[in-house]
Amino acid sequence: MTPFGTLQTGQQVHAVTLSGHGLTATILNYGAILQDVRLDGIEHSLTLGSDTLADYETTMALHGAIAGPVANRITGARAIIDGIEHMFSPNLDRRHTLHGGRRATHNRLWDIADHGSTHATLTTTLMDGESGFPANRHMTAHFEITPGPALTLTITTTTDGPTLVNATNHSYWCLDGSGQMSDHTLHITASRYLPTDANSFPTGDIADAADTPFDFTTPKPLTLGDTPFDNTYCLSDTRGPLTDCLTLACRNVTMTVATTETGIHIYDNAPHYAGLAIEAQGWPDAPHNPNFPSILATPNAPTVQKTQWKFTQN
Repeated sequence: MTPFGTLQTGQQVHAVTLSGHGLTATILNYGAILQDVRLDGIEHSLTLGSDTLADYETTMALHGAIAGPVANRITGARAIIDGIEHMFSPNLDRRHTLHGGRRATHNRLWDIADHGSTHATLTTTLMDGESGFPANRHMTAHFEITPGPALTLTITTTTDGPTLVNATNHSYWCLDGSGQMSDHTLHITASRYLPTDANSFPTGDIADAADTPFDFTTPKPLTLGDTPFDNTYCLSDTRGPLTDCLTLACRNVTMTVATTETGIHIYDNAPHYAGLAIEAQGWPDAPHNPNFPSILATPNAPTVQKTQWKFTQN
């Protein structure tokens, strides 16, 4: 564990570097950010990151961080939970909630509970009412490098009352180190996706991707600019076992993503196209779409969300 920088609040941020099986990953305890990922034999980082902490407080907010407690959008910054309407922090167009509101998991200092050469465990507690979300919630983010090589993130959330939970890692990936997402091929196993309106909110429809620009069931080049991508692909209707769902590849590196979650969201980072955000999560705006899988969490059992990134040098 090494010092990384000082926040505007004066708090010290530390970095933990994991290494094993030909893979190295650096995690910050600010936002539980995955700051750097390197594969032996490849000179550059595979994810977009910065060595300057101030970037994560400003222009690179959410890069590599855990977005939560509820990732993506909540229409009208409100939802009914266990029969009670709750108002959330309206941090999108002053009317909606995005990635947990103003005070969320991506912009807070996590505790480093444990770390070793190939693993690190970070924890944080969200108090009842923070950004409007009910219940006291305890979140654990466990990063581990395993053979493959692969990096696995397990996010576990416990709560003392009914609430909403839909956390995700919000890393941007650019496997060739170019800082521009050309020359990448994308494959997504899902044949269904969620269409969105002009503001990237789900319309409530569940569409067949066949014969549309959103169809990646067969690997194809990721064409930039022709079709904006800020959509969730529907992997399943319930959380399940860790399953491969997406492959991103360039000339030298292939990354395969597996998750337990019901959706995989891609965002092409327009207009800069510096990296592709890949977010394993529940379907966005689920409280306002009863036909979507629920993201309601209760004290009866923890919410356990896993994402795994496996890397191969081509």
